[in-house]
Amino acid sequence: MSMKDLNDALKLIEANSSRAYFAGEKSSELVEKAELALGVQFPPSYREFVSRLGCGNIGAREVYGITSDNFENASVPNGIWLTLDERRSSGLPDHLIIIYALGEGTYYALDTSQRDDNGECPVVAWPAGSLSDEHLEVIANDFGEFMLSMVREALH
Repeated sequence: MSMKDLNDALKLIEANSSRAYFAGEKSSELVEKAELALGVQFPPSYREFVSRLGCGNIGAREVYGITSDNFENASVPNGIWLTLDERRSSGLPDHLIIIYALGEGTYYALDTSQRDDNGECPVVAWPAGSLSDEHLEVIANDFGEFMLSMVREALH
Protein backbone atom coordinates (compact mmCIF):
# COMPACT_ATOMS: atom_id res chain seq x y z
CA MET A 1 0.00 0.00 0.00
CA SER A 2 3.01 2.28 0.31
CA MET A 3 2.91 3.88 -3.14
CA LYS A 4 -0.89 4.15 -3.03
CA ASP A 5 -0.66 5.83 0.38
CA LEU A 6 2.05 8.17 -0.89
CA ASN A 7 -0.01 9.07 -3.97
CA ASP A 8 -3.04 9.76 -1.73
CA ALA A 9 -0.84 12.02 0.43
CA LEU A 10 0.46 13.85 -2.66
CA LYS A 11 -3.12 14.45 -3.85
CA LEU A 12 -4.06 15.89 -0.45
CA ILE A 13 -1.00 18.14 -0.53
CA GLU A 14 -1.89 19.37 -4.00
CA ALA A 15 -5.50 19.99 -2.95
CA ASN A 16 -4.26 22.00 0.05
CA SER A 17 -1.31 23.74 -1.58
CA SER A 18 -1.96 26.99 0.31
CA ARG A 19 -1.06 25.15 3.53
CA ALA A 20 2.03 23.44 2.13
CA TYR A 21 5.56 24.36 1.19
CA PHE A 22 7.90 21.89 -0.46
CA ALA A 23 11.33 22.41 -2.03
CA GLY A 24 10.28 20.88 -5.36
CA GLU A 25 11.52 18.26 -7.78
CA LYS A 26 15.02 16.84 -7.45
CA SER A 27 16.94 15.16 -10.27
CA SER A 28 17.65 11.44 -10.25
CA GLU A 29 21.36 12.34 -10.15
CA LEU A 30 20.88 14.33 -6.94
CA VAL A 31 18.81 11.54 -5.38
CA GLU A 32 21.53 9.03 -6.25
CA LYS A 33 24.17 11.38 -4.81
CA ALA A 34 22.18 11.50 -1.54
CA GLU A 35 21.98 7.70 -1.40
CA LEU A 36 25.71 7.46 -2.05
CA ALA A 37 26.47 9.99 0.71
CA LEU A 38 24.43 7.90 3.17
CA GLY A 39 25.60 4.54 1.89
CA VAL A 40 22.03 3.22 1.65
CA GLN A 41 19.37 2.90 -1.02
CA PHE A 42 16.12 4.76 -0.39
CA PRO A 43 12.93 2.70 -0.27
CA PRO A 44 10.78 3.30 -3.40
CA SER A 45 8.16 5.51 -1.70
CA TYR A 46 10.77 7.80 -0.10
CA ARG A 47 12.68 7.97 -3.39
CA GLU A 48 9.45 9.08 -5.08
CA PHE A 49 8.81 11.68 -2.36
CA VAL A 50 12.26 13.26 -2.59
CA SER A 51 12.18 13.13 -6.40
CA ARG A 52 8.83 14.90 -6.58
CA LEU A 53 8.85 17.20 -3.53
CA GLY A 54 12.39 17.20 -2.14
CA CYS A 55 11.33 18.00 1.44
CA GLY A 56 9.04 20.46 3.14
CA ASN A 57 5.99 20.91 5.25
CA ILE A 58 2.24 20.87 5.34
CA GLY A 59 0.86 22.80 8.26
CA ALA A 60 3.28 22.34 11.15
CA ARG A 61 4.45 18.94 9.94
CA GLU A 62 7.92 19.13 8.32
CA VAL A 63 9.25 16.07 6.51
CA TYR A 64 12.98 15.96 5.85
CA GLY A 65 14.54 15.09 2.55
CA ILE A 66 16.78 16.73 -0.02
CA THR A 67 17.28 20.48 -0.36
CA SER A 68 20.56 20.55 -2.29
CA ASP A 69 23.74 18.55 -2.78
CA ASN A 70 25.35 20.26 0.21
CA PHE A 71 25.28 17.38 2.67
CA GLU A 72 28.12 18.66 4.87
CA ASN A 73 27.14 22.25 5.66
CA ALA A 74 23.37 22.52 5.61
CA SER A 75 20.44 22.61 8.00
CA VAL A 76 16.99 21.16 8.48
CA PRO A 77 14.98 20.21 6.43
CA ASN A 78 17.96 18.64 4.64
CA GLY A 79 17.53 15.12 6.00
CA ILE A 80 20.71 13.86 4.35
CA TRP A 81 22.82 16.44 6.19
CA LEU A 82 20.93 15.79 9.47
CA THR A 83 21.37 12.02 9.16
CA LEU A 84 25.11 12.37 8.53
CA ASP A 85 25.42 14.88 11.39
CA GLU A 86 23.55 12.63 13.84
CA ARG A 87 25.70 9.67 12.80
CA ARG A 88 28.80 11.67 13.79
CA SER A 89 27.46 13.39 16.90
CA SER A 90 24.86 11.05 18.42
CA GLY A 91 25.64 7.55 17.25
CA LEU A 92 22.74 7.23 14.81
CA PRO A 93 23.05 3.75 13.27
CA ASP A 94 24.13 3.77 9.61
CA HIS A 95 20.98 1.99 8.45
CA LEU A 96 18.62 4.76 9.69
CA ILE A 97 17.62 7.78 7.59
CA ILE A 98 16.07 10.64 9.57
CA ILE A 99 12.81 11.93 8.04
CA TYR A 100 11.07 13.77 10.90
CA ALA A 101 11.72 15.23 14.36
CA LEU A 102 9.29 15.25 17.25
CA GLY A 103 11.05 18.22 18.80
CA GLU A 104 11.83 16.62 22.14
CA GLY A 105 14.88 14.65 21.04
CA THR A 106 13.22 11.78 19.19
CA TYR A 107 13.57 11.33 15.46
CA TYR A 108 11.51 9.24 13.08
CA ALA A 109 13.71 7.36 10.66
CA LEU A 110 13.52 4.86 7.84
CA ASP A 111 15.04 1.58 8.99
CA THR A 112 16.79 0.37 5.84
CA SER A 113 17.96 -2.81 7.58
CA GLN A 114 14.38 -4.11 7.34
CA ARG A 115 12.94 -4.36 3.83
CA ASP A 116 9.74 -5.93 2.61
CA ASP A 117 9.32 -7.66 -0.76
CA ASN A 118 8.83 -4.25 -2.45
CA GLY A 119 11.97 -2.77 -0.91
CA GLU A 120 10.00 -0.63 1.54
CA CYS A 121 11.25 0.03 5.09
CA PRO A 122 9.42 0.71 8.34
CA VAL A 123 9.46 4.14 9.95
CA VAL A 124 10.84 3.84 13.48
CA ALA A 125 11.30 6.16 16.46
CA TRP A 126 14.94 6.71 17.45
CA PRO A 127 15.70 8.64 20.66
CA ALA A 128 18.71 10.84 19.83
CA GLY A 129 21.83 9.53 21.51
CA SER A 130 20.43 6.04 21.97
CA LEU A 131 23.28 3.59 21.54
CA SER A 132 20.99 0.65 20.84
CA ASP A 133 18.60 0.14 17.99
CA GLU A 134 17.31 -3.23 19.20
CA HIS A 135 13.98 -1.96 20.48
CA LEU A 136 12.99 0.75 18.04
CA GLU A 137 9.27 1.48 18.06
CA VAL A 138 7.68 1.03 14.64
CA ILE A 139 5.66 4.17 13.81
CA ALA A 140 4.49 3.10 10.34
CA ASN A 141 4.98 0.09 8.11
CA ASP A 142 6.52 2.25 5.36
CA PHE A 143 7.08 5.83 4.26
CA GLY A 144 3.83 6.05 2.27
CA GLU A 145 1.75 5.12 5.31
CA PHE A 146 3.72 7.58 7.45
CA MET A 147 3.32 10.41 4.94
CA LEU A 148 -0.42 9.90 4.49
CA SER A 149 -0.89 9.87 8.27
CA MET A 150 1.18 13.05 8.69
CA VAL A 151 -0.70 14.91 5.96
CA ARG A 152 -4.08 13.90 7.38
CA GLU A 153 -3.01 15.04 10.88
CA ALA A 154 -1.75 18.35 9.52
CA LEU A 155 -5.03 19.05 7.75
CA HIS A 156 -7.25 18.39 10.79
